[in-house]
Amino acid sequence: MNDPVLIWGAGAIGGVFGAYLARAGVPVLMVDIVADHARACATDGLRITGPVAEFTQVVPCVTPDQLTGTYSRIVLAVKAQATEDALEMLLPHLAEDGYVLSAQNGLNAHTIAARAGAERTMGAFVNYGADWLGPGEILLGNRAAVVIGEIDGQIRDRTRAMHALWQHYEPDAVLTEDIFAYLWGKMGYGVMLFATALTHDSMTENFADPARGPALMTLAREVMATAAAEGVTPKGFNGFDPAAFAPGAPSEAASASLAALAAHNAKTAKTHTGIYRDLAVRKRRTEVDPQVGRVVKIAHSHGIPTPLTARLVELIHDIEGGAGRNPRPRSTS
Repeated sequence: MNDPVLIWGAGAIGGVFGAYLARAGVPVLMVDIVADHARACATDGLRITGPVAEFTQVVPCVTPDQLTGTYSRIVLAVKAQATEDALEMLLPHLAEDGYVLSAQNGLNAHTIAARAGAERTMGAFVNYGADWLGPGEILLGNRAAVVIGEIDGQIRDRTRAMHALWQHYEPDAVLTEDIFAYLWGKMGYGVMLFATALTHDSMTENFADPARGPALMTLAREVMATAAAEGVTPKGFNGFDPAAFAPGAPSEAASASLAALAAHNAKTAKTHTGIYRDLAVRKRRTEVDPQVGRVVKIAHSHGIPTPLTARLVELIHDIEGGAGRNPRPRSTS
């Protein structure tokens, strides 16, 4: 596999990865639907800002209509709700012996596998905080967990090679035989992040507020109960302890995990979630349906009640429709 790594989606996740690969001398090509952003990356360069690193790196980047050829390794880094549309455009460019890596939030590896084939699909768990600020500029707020794994649990030469590529960005990236354990862990953490986006307060302020703790705990518990029904034992990361929210776990353990999450998020320049930015800054729809809504559907298939999680989906939908929006957020980071 000597062709460039193709990164489909040059935003917060894909753009950071692409910039680090290019800076390391790895052949890379990014694709993005925002023409001004693609042009900036390829000409003046992609500027990475924030406390982790400050540099500008020229990264070849085109829009989908400009892409030609086939590629053995395609990293899909678009929002979950854009997965189907992105697959429609990228699959003609996937080599017969190639694969698509889902570097997204949620269980999108299942969606990719249904279209591309399970043998042409790989999973990734990415938790670092970054924000697309505008054409050619991304804020990298903090380092955090990165995990690479095959969806069938096997570790192949290609898995090791992709893991090595991610180590250009995150030297502590993990190679796992159980990627869905991490992805379901992120679902438990992610449902709480969606809840923090209902306010203008930072992630840390939300996790540190005792009054909000019971609601956050209940959300995570509903997701962890669903994971258990799916036969998954979620793994923890960066302060999130899945076992603390498992059925029957003591409230003290959940409180300790919330405190750890508050401490972890206090160290990042990315004070608010990408969900919050979608709602309050960019005024666009979030990933709530393919992430949180998907959990509700899976839980329903197991007969597991998720009243608070279902209500969270409704509240996010209300804001997406314009209800309850304040004119100006307190932070645009």
